[in-house]
Amino acid sequence: MIPTLAFRHLWVKKARSLFLLLGFGLGVAVMIVLLSVGEALLQQSRDVALVGGGELTVLPEGIDVEAMRTGGLSGMFFGIDRARYLTRQVLGGPRHAGWVRTVAPAIEGKLLYLERNGRVVPVRAGGEIPSRAAAVGAGLDLRAGTWRDSPADSAWLAPDPERLYHELDRFHLPPHPDSTWAEWHYFNLVVGPREWWYLTFLVGGEVGAGRWGGLLLATHRRPDGRYERFTARVPSSEIALDTTRADLRLGASFVRQRGGLYTLHAEGPGARGPLRLDLTVHPAPARYFPPVELRADRFVSGYVVPALAAKASGRVCVGRDCAAVRDAGAYHDHNWGVWRGVTWEWGAAQGERLNVLYGGVYAPEGGGPDGATAETGGTAPLFLVLVDSLGVQQVLRFRGIHYRGSEAAAGLPGGRRPERFDLVAAREADTVRLRVRVTDGLVSRAGPAAGARRFLQMRGRFTLHGRVLGRIVADSGSGFFETYLDGAPIFRR
Repeated sequence: MIPTLAFRHLWVKKARSLFLLLGFGLGVAVMIVLLSVGEALLQQSRDVALVGGGELTVLPEGIDVEAMRTGGLSGMFFGIDRARYLTRQVLGGPRHAGWVRTVAPAIEGKLLYLERNGRVVPVRAGGEIPSRAAAVGAGLDLRAGTWRDSPADSAWLAPDPERLYHELDRFHLPPHPDSTWAEWHYFNLVVGPREWWYLTFLVGGEVGAGRWGGLLLATHRRPDGRYERFTARVPSSEIALDTTRADLRLGASFVRQRGGLYTLHAEGPGARGPLRLDLTVHPAPARYFPPVELRADRFVSGYVVPALAAKASGRVCVGRDCAAVRDAGAYHDHNWGVWRGVTWEWGAAQGERLNVLYGGVYAPEGGGPDGATAETGGTAPLFLVLVDSLGVQQVLRFRGIHYRGSEAAAGLPGGRRPERFDLVAAREADTVRLRVRVTDGLVSRAGPAAGARRFLQMRGRFTLHGRVLGRIVADSGSGFFETYLDGAPIFRR
């Protein structure tokens, strides 16, 4: 009886019956799809080519997971940039220690070439750190022998300070001989509220393959507001650099790193007498920014900041006048690349809780990538980094810097500097505004030619406000800032 009544009801109410049958069919189809997806995920989770252990797998951007599973060639040429930094600080650092128990880096299916007896054989290779792989449940099932961390594995995960700073701060050789190649250590030192130093230890030219040499450049901003320079040029025969270490010798001057401490010695002639500077610079732990490098055709530009915040102590003599330096605020970065026609925006500031770093390089063509300029931004890769005692907190992007006002600056006759400038940087839901009141400026030529661009170095006070990682951020302090002046002053009220 019941089946008869149900059939007659469906037959009488044809539209309603069709609607019900359509909904039932859609529901069954969705369930089939979900079950199929679940089955595929379950199979992949058991696939030996994809098993990495742990609860979360981080893969290179753009990689094809199916290619990894089946061994496709596209999986061999991907990698995660700055993997050491991500393992040590971003993913495995103290900031996320409450919910990340361990991080296990791994290389899978990389293409290598094995040469033996004149025969070259392509092979696929992988690599893991044994203790970390075991900690996430992906350790090897050993039948014989041992599988434990080597000293190199331990140093990769947690290097001692000396190894870390050599790794960050090592020197490079140009990929092609280029007369505009240059690489340098840069330090600045704040001795007092109105006194500071800029120190540059530079090598440039066709390094290792032609004509090249070195330059020590020290600029002293005296308490009375005057600037004095000390310069010493060094032939290549008196230069020693190391592509595995931070050490650099330029004749009598040198930078040496041992145990996480930098020893600086600088000698150079000046108007008031020769400079003799001896300092020990102690970087603050975790206050560094890892190496980044831009490459396009023959253009190379690299940058790293081993010490966003540091303390310096020692002695500085100019002629017969000597002064002791005790726990002065210091900063250190390292640049390398091809610098023909290259300009940049840069700033580094120390607040009560945060270090602020911003910058961006403009390639020679059109002032910047895709014709970008310092004022309009365009698609220029300008970035702003916030760093606290746990390391890098966030990296944001911005399109341009807005300079306002115009005041006299030291250096070249008629030199001008802005009164203030500001920028707004963002990343997804995070936004911060940086405002700087400029208190001092030095204008110099960017090269020996009379028509060379003018280079502006500034000192100023900053305020920072915004929201980062769901929290309100606010800080203030002082810092150093740089830009280039091209043509008429770019500052507007």
